Amino acid sequence: MARESKAGRQARALEVARRMDERYPEAECALLFHDPFTLTVAVLLSAQTTDAAVNKVTPELFSRWPDPQAMAQAHVPDVEGVIRTIGFYHVKARNCVACAQMLLADFGGEVPRTMEELRRLPGVGRKTANIVLNNAFGIVEGIAVDTHVFRIAHKLRFSPASSDTPDKTERDLLALYPRTMWGPVNHQWVLFGREVCIARRPRCAECPLSDLCPSARA
Repeated sequence: MARESKAGRQARALEVARRMDERYPEAECALLFHDPFTLTVAVLLSAQTTDAAVNKVTPELFSRWPDPQAMAQAHVPDVEGVIRTIGFYHVKARNCVACAQMLLADFGGEVPRTMEELRRLPGVGRKTANIVLNNAFGIVEGIAVDTHVFRIAHKLRFSPASSDTPDKTERDLLALYPRTMWGPVNHQWVLFGREVCIARRPRCAECPLSDLCPSARA
């Protein structure tokens, strides 16, 4: 099989984006939140856990501790009790409280609006920061690479095997897509990963991207 040129890969990427826009024109964050703080906490909780599982625990969590002022005063075991059904709840409970405390101590109780400042918060990595910036403030700094985006990027060969981390895969996607197209990628690809490009049983036979996907052709 001939090696694909950069222009050919970019042409495929643009066509993928066009089809995703057709399929998911109104894609948005599946997590339930009210404001930048509750979004930050929800995304923090979603690491290695489904959005549906997070949405089951956040109504009580945000009812009891709705803002940084309240969460900063919470007892970690109490937070653990509310979120214990999700993965890594011990660490995540500590991060919720520590994040709120840092917001009060360093940011006047407000969620910051820059990638650098967001990543200072306990439990907040680049993926979380990207989602918060995009959905809370309409700021597009990059593409949030979760497990779905990572998997699809590699199946489409938009990212090579050597890009074995989310950060490396994000760099590949940012180089492939113009900045004006970064915003919807995460939400659209997450939906696609849940419905079609499923991790354990991808539905290649009915995939609308099969003609663009080297993995499907293989």
